[in-house]
Amino acid sequence: MKPSGSKNPLAEQKVNLLLRKFAIPSIIAMLVSSLYNIVDQFFIGRSVGELGNAATNISFPLSISCVAIALLFGIGGASAFNISMGKGEINAEEKEKAVYFMGNAITMLFGCGMILLLITQVFLTPMLRFFGSPDNVLGYAKTYTRIVSFGFPFLILATGGGHLVRADGRPQYTMICNLAGAVINTILDALFVFGFGWGMAGAAYATIIGQVISGLLIMWFLAHCKTVKLQRKHLILNRSLVARISALGAAPCSNQIAMMIVQIVMNQSLKYYGSLSVYGEAIPIACVGIISKVNMVYMSFIIGISQGLQPIVSYNYGAGHYDRVKKSYRISVTYGFAISLIVFVLFQFAPRQIISIFGNGSEEYYQFAIQYFRVFLFFTFVNFMQPITSNFYTAIGKPGVGVFLSLTRQIIFLLPVLVILPMFVGIDGIMYSGPIADFIAGVICIALIIHEFRRKEYHTA
Repeated sequence: MKPSGSKNPLAEQKVNLLLRKFAIPSIIAMLVSSLYNIVDQFFIGRSVGELGNAATNISFPLSISCVAIALLFGIGGASAFNISMGKGEINAEEKEKAVYFMGNAITMLFGCGMILLLITQVFLTPMLRFFGSPDNVLGYAKTYTRIVSFGFPFLILATGGGHLVRADGRPQYTMICNLAGAVINTILDALFVFGFGWGMAGAAYATIIGQVISGLLIMWFLAHCKTVKLQRKHLILNRSLVARISALGAAPCSNQIAMMIVQIVMNQSLKYYGSLSVYGEAIPIACVGIISKVNMVYMSFIIGISQGLQPIVSYNYGAGHYDRVKKSYRISVTYGFAISLIVFVLFQFAPRQIISIFGNGSEEYYQFAIQYFRVFLFFTFVNFMQPITSNFYTAIGKPGVGVFLSLTRQIIFLLPVLVILPMFVGIDGIMYSGPIADFIAGVICIALIIHEFRRKEYHTA
């Protein structure tokens, strides 16, 4: 059924204009979020050196955990909210239900942030050793992680709550909140690390101050929603609502959890096989940490596009506008491919210039970094398919397929190859595991989306 007379811009405005409206602020918000890690890496690399860079990489799985929680309840809550609002064109009760999805998502975001903070404080040292910390890096990692963990509740709320603000039709406010925190973080990094000489601790303090400010701004915007009125009763948890939110947010969350697992295995492998090579334990961990965060800048564009796609697809799928659903996806992957091709060229032809931004190192340091850039990230030009397609399935209420696609690259393909291949070719096997997993995951995404769009509703809408 295709309702007539809709006045919601998600159902009426041109798809390419809507996608730019939602995707550009999402991209900026993601870039700003990745900037937290990049800025810390820059100042730490310039002041502390290779061991400091390695320490931030050891701590990185906890940052990924924060993003996983934020996406679970942020994208899950936003998808549930938009689907209910879309169905509200036909059934008024769905619109009332939508606000409860938003309220429950907010409660889960901040609550889980507090739990992660407590776990980190209690089990800090064994966690960092489990993440692959060498002995000469552990002290730096403990200093940095113990401080930044106090920002976890606000980081999760800012990242996840931004999706809820975006679902409310105000993507530019999400951008403002994240940008404010990142600018403050950058200024304080320079002051604390270079001005006061606080090193790792200075970078950590700058980070949590920026995150707290972003989180507080998001809280203010959520208290003043545009499309619904959020009240205290909506914050009270309901098991069925949380289950629905979790199901819809499972795909992007699973992708982050998969990244965290791979990061831990990667660190352990780099430590072990690095010790058997000319590079030693610390150089591979430091290089991969920097390159992973540089790759996050690229992925910010792709994930931003996928997030901008979410409200458009969710609303129109719920309202029965399947032609707009299909068109939105096609435009998204076109943008994703263009960006990925540009980044592929940069990674292949300017790796030394990129790695040099984050401080100097030995010739072995540059040798490993350049080879890792060119080999591990070779299939960058197809890496846009998995995030966009996975989030598309989540947005249309098919989280099972979304979760599967989220797991294809990281868990199903990359992890086994990452474990097995280095047994035969040493540390080079870690590098070659990346393109193998990327290629197979891309092919599966293409096959599934072709199958999806052959369904009859896309041709009768």
